[in-house]
Amino acid sequence: MLISHYASPLGAITLAGEDDALTGLWFAAQRHYGSTLPAAADEGWLPVFDDTFRWLDSYFGGYVPSLTPRLDLRGTPFQRKVWYALLDIPYGEVITYGELARRQNTSPRAIGGAVGRNPVSLIVPCHRVIGAGGRLTGYAGGLDLKARLLELERTASWTR
Repeated sequence: MLISHYASPLGAITLAGEDDALTGLWFAAQRHYGSTLPAAADEGWLPVFDDTFRWLDSYFGGYVPSLTPRLDLRGTPFQRKVWYALLDIPYGEVITYGELARRQNTSPRAIGGAVGRNPVSLIVPCHRVIGAGGRLTGYAGGLDLKARLLELERTASWTR
């Protein structure tokens, strides 16, 4: 597994990948940072990092990224099911934990646990999941970062 780094306008990001897929993407101080990394990961470059940098450049440039890098989401079957459901949340839109739970036929608490352990933050848009009534809740990178990401996407249906 190799790692690389991206300097975003919202802070340092670490990317992890193996073979031809992205396995991790974390903001520097977020909870569960490096959750899919082995004890020793080497700095290096993979072709999937080219795709990821293009995605990040587009996103932070204010555009909807057109191509999602190939992902290898590592977690339990339930976590992966939730993470793939997050990929269906369109840019600039949000969904509540409760609605996502209804769609997955489970509890909001279970959804929150899976969303919070998303190993590929930002690209798998866990920041687009909000609390009931549009409240900003639960983001491993912190609520300020979540608010800034939603502001970047010009998402209007949430409150602090």
